[in-house]
Formats: sequence, structure tokens, C-alpha cells
Amino acid sequence: MRVVGAIAAGLATWIVAATLLNLALRHTWPAYAAVEQAMSFSGAMMAARLLIGVVSSLFAGFVGAWLSHGKPLAAWSLVVVLLALFVPVHYQLWPRFPAWYHVVFLASLVVFTPLGALRRQR
Repeated sequence: MRVVGAIAAGLATWIVAATLLNLALRHTWPAYAAVEQAMSFSGAMMAARLLIGVVSSLFAGFVGAWLSHGKPLAAWSLVVVLLALFVPVHYQLWPRFPAWYHVVFLASLVVFTPLGALRRQR
């Protein structure tokens, strides 16, 4: 049960962190806020969005490892859950963004979630 709770908390952490960071981006970058609805982002805006994903994944991995007492199963299960949620979303958004954006985002889930978990284990 501890691992399941850690996965759920990691997912909630990812969502909250991404939401708060996106709100901060929206409120501090008027040009971003102006194009967010249409999703016509510049390269710098896409990079900022990817950075939000990286930070959210690091936090999620950290929280998952903390609550599971460092069990690797929790971090990797969280990666699977995140991919299961985001692959369909990015499939639908494929025409709206360059291919590199989707690849980098999905890869960041696989790389930075376990890295966040490793930070907790040290």
C-alpha cells in the first residue's frame, strides 16, 4: 500500500507543480499568456514548458521516493503512470508542436522522475 500511495502522491505532486509553475509563467510572461489558448508558442516558450515538465518530474520522483522509503518500484511505476497519461495527450497534440517537443517531453518523464527519486535516496 505504501508504494501505491507514493505513486498517487507523486502524480498529485506532478500535477500541482506543473499547474503552479504554468500559472507563474502565465502571470510573468504576458506574451506567453497571449498565445497559450491558441498554443502558438515560440521556441523559448516551448523550452519554458519543457522546463516546467522537468521540474515537476523531479518533484514527483522525490515525493514518490520519500513516501515509499526509496523503493525503486514506486519511481518506475510513477514513470509508467505519467507516460500512460501523457502519451495519448501528446498523440492528440502531435500536429500542433514539432516532433522534438513531444520526444523531449516524454523522455523527460523517463529521465527526471527517477532522478528526483535518487535525490531523496541520498
